[in-house]
Amino acid sequence: MYIVAIAWLYVALMMAISEHTVVAGVLTFLGYGVGPVALILYILGTPARKRRRKAREAAEAAASAPPPSESR
Repeated sequence: MYIVAIAWLYVALMMAISEHTVVAGVLTFLGYGVGPVALILYILGTPARKRRRKAREAAEAAASAPPPSESR
């Protein structure tokens, strides 16, 4: 997934370099490169964030639960 993002940033950088002014180049790179890549990575990272949150909550619940008493 990251290789595609890196490749797209490279393409956007090449587009930005070919602009006539520096301002147009920066806006091209931000508009066509950084913005869309950040949005896509955020959306595609949602399931992993959800799994990490559930695992953290389960670990906290297990840590706060009282230890089982021994019965004889």
